Amino acid sequence: MKVHWSPLREEFREWRAAGLELPLWWRDDDAIEPTSALDRLESISESTGVPVHLAVIPRDATQALAARISSCFVPVVHGWGHANHQLEGKKAEFGSGRDADAARADLEQAITRLRTLFGDRLAPMFVPPWNRFDTALLPLLAELGFDALSTYLPRKAAEPMLGITQINTHVDPIFWRGTRSLVSAEDLVAQTVALLQARRLGMQDNAEPLGYLTHHLVHDADIWNFSQQFMQEMRDGPVRLYRHDTKGFS
Repeated sequence: MKVHWSPLREEFREWRAAGLELPLWWRDDDAIEPTSALDRLESISESTGVPVHLAVIPRDATQALAARISSCFVPVVHGWGHANHQLEGKKAEFGSGRDADAARADLEQAITRLRTLFGDRLAPMFVPPWNRFDTALLPLLAELGFDALSTYLPRKAAEPMLGITQINTHVDPIFWRGTRSLVSAEDLVAQTVALLQARRLGMQDNAEPLGYLTHHLVHDADIWNFSQQFMQEMRDGPVRLYRHDTKGFS
């Protein structure tokens, strides 16, 4: 796959000239068990040196997954059963109007099960299915031991409530409402450049790690190839890699 990366490389030249660094992280959703797709995800992570925050569906997660994943993965909590509880409107498992008691039960089951599977390797970040979460449920996250929430698009606040940090994703290569293959590579590069320009010019929060969002179970060859190139290009820029299990940069 031939991707024209020159706009991104030029933007990174502007970052270097300004003495700026970009915090970067990677999130991949819907893991439940070892697969060949997970192997390929690991291969890209290892070759580019970018750790993957693996959003695991607790209800369906297997012991085999816990035994399989290497240190390049950071397991995080992806809902409970990835089930839609909205009676109308867009899908959400923990969306507007969700009964608080039912939500508490699911959240408690979720973090308990993944702590049992992953132990200290589990990072207490909550990733709501479909990237939708009712902010009225934020106190439950803090009460149950979560310290971060991750959805999609630039965050509105670094800490939506005391003790909970918002760390979102911003670039999704999948054309979900169309082919379910790769969004135009040219458009993805342009989107990334626009996000970087907004940060460089102080219009968006550059303290929030820029997040790349993938779904390894549904990738085709184009999505894999773009992701490999994207991560390598980003690594060649003035970036710091973020891992939530250590809350550290490298």
